[in-house]
Amino acid sequence: MEPEEPVIIQELTGRITVYTIPGCLYCIRTKAHLTSMGLPFIEVDIKQNSMIHQQIVQLTGRLTVPQIYFNNIHVGGNNDLMNLSEDELTTLINIVKNEPIPPDAPPIPHPEMVEKEEPVEEELKSKRDEYADLVMEFKQSGIIGNHWSCLKIHQHTFSGKKLVNWLMEYKNLDKAAAIEMARELTDRKFLNPLNGKRFENSEALYRLVEHDSASSLNSGVTAEYNTDSACQHSETMRDLMLKLFSEHITPDGKFVDYKSMVRSPIFEEYCQLATQLQRFDFENLTRKEKLAFFINVYNALVIHGNIKQGPPKNMWQRYKFFSSVSYVIGGEVFTLQDIENGVLRGNRKGIAQMMKPFSKGDPRLKATLEEGEPLIHFALNCGVLSCPPIKTYSAQEIDKQLKISAEAFLDGPDGCQVDMSKKEVRVSQIFTWYKVDFGGTDEKLLNWIIEHIGDSPKKKALQELLHQGNVKITSIPYDWSTNSKD
Repeated sequence: MEPEEPVIIQELTGRITVYTIPGCLYCIRTKAHLTSMGLPFIEVDIKQNSMIHQQIVQLTGRLTVPQIYFNNIHVGGNNDLMNLSEDELTTLINIVKNEPIPPDAPPIPHPEMVEKEEPVEEELKSKRDEYADLVMEFKQSGIIGNHWSCLKIHQHTFSGKKLVNWLMEYKNLDKAAAIEMARELTDRKFLNPLNGKRFENSEALYRLVEHDSASSLNSGVTAEYNTDSACQHSETMRDLMLKLFSEHITPDGKFVDYKSMVRSPIFEEYCQLATQLQRFDFENLTRKEKLAFFINVYNALVIHGNIKQGPPKNMWQRYKFFSSVSYVIGGEVFTLQDIENGVLRGNRKGIAQMMKPFSKGDPRLKATLEEGEPLIHFALNCGVLSCPPIKTYSAQEIDKQLKISAEAFLDGPDGCQVDMSKKEVRVSQIFTWYKVDFGGTDEKLLNWIIEHIGDSPKKKALQELLHQGNVKITSIPYDWSTNSKD
């Protein structure tokens, strides 16, 4: 028997307003639910309306999205809408059907209020490195090849001496100038020494950064452009992925068509920006810049990996995926595991890891946070159904944005559930796997959750249980099902 079509209410005397951001799964699910009931609504993208965003925060006391209003009645978020009783929902529908929009209804933007997005993609690619043409010529010189060293063959390599000789012959430089130019190419992360030392005019071997890891998803092409801001670059990459994500997600917000993404012009544009990561200087980033940059890159890399390799389908494939899918960043290879556990968790061992990601002397240690940030667990999306939703993070607002993400995750059923009758708190397995990040004990974990969850009946229940003592903590089964459409 075929499902009945929703009865579409052509007009409302009042208004249903949904405040959203692009790519937000909870927002998409809310819109799908309202549509399935035949309820028209006004959507307000708060990312393009920062002034209205601030007004909604003040009105609701909440930093999360979506926020839903029936006329001037605040329903709350997606979970609040889904948990309405039939009588409560009927009452709200009758209000917007029959009552006009009251003066104290929440604001919607006039067309002139919409903040137009600047074409930052072109701006980020506007500063072409003066040495880019030189590197492109060198790639065509025939000097790059395979060389033996210590009974091992090194592919796509060349000696320092051959590079210097080529610069002298084809660029009419004397030896001192040629050596200085080769060192400049090393400093600009166009090439890397295999032995980790500064450039030498010798038989020591070198490799172009774009050839450093053939398996990295942004390798194989020269990074020709410079950018002033690594964080702005990562935000732009992430925004492009959110656009791509939004265009290829199912109407209910649950699944993504990764296969069709690869044919999108947006994906091609994204890959061009990802290439430029090869030469980024991550050493001088502040804590906030590192957080925003590496979170955005991680989330984009997961989607990039799903597009190019397909989503992992079992435990072994997942381990391999997160240990191998990588980008070259600043001349160094960073896998997803490296970014999460090496950089963002302060170089701590991850799940099933015997050692820390970065050993002593590893140049990637310069990217590591001095102290791991537990809030990153609610910002990283690993591409499965139990993961937190994806967003874009900025260095200026990173701490506030991470708190919003944690609050949204804990507010939902996948993050935390409270059963007063059983004196039981069920939490996402994220808290089990990374318990050390949240204090290491059950009591510290519960206090951490209470501190970061939004004001709600759930928070009051948690506080009451903690006050009573003898709280049982169990894990919510983690849904490893891929969010891939297939």
